[in-house]
Amino acid sequence: MEKENKNNLSYDEAMARVETIVRQLEQSEALSMDEYRTLATEAKDLLSFCRAQLEKDQSLFTQSD
Repeated sequence: MEKENKNNLSYDEAMARVETIVRQLEQSEALSMDEYRTLATEAKDLLSFCRAQLEKDQSLFTQSD
């Protein structure tokens, strides 16, 4: 996934894409190693994005305590 596209995603959109990738990886035995690697890398990047969003939101809540 291109960085500029990832920056425009919401947390929910990113997680939906991760779920789609997981289904593709589980259901497709015909993926080449390059396709598998590309999808796995995209999922990893999206999960990192989601984790950063959660940490950012958590820091907002802890600052107001």
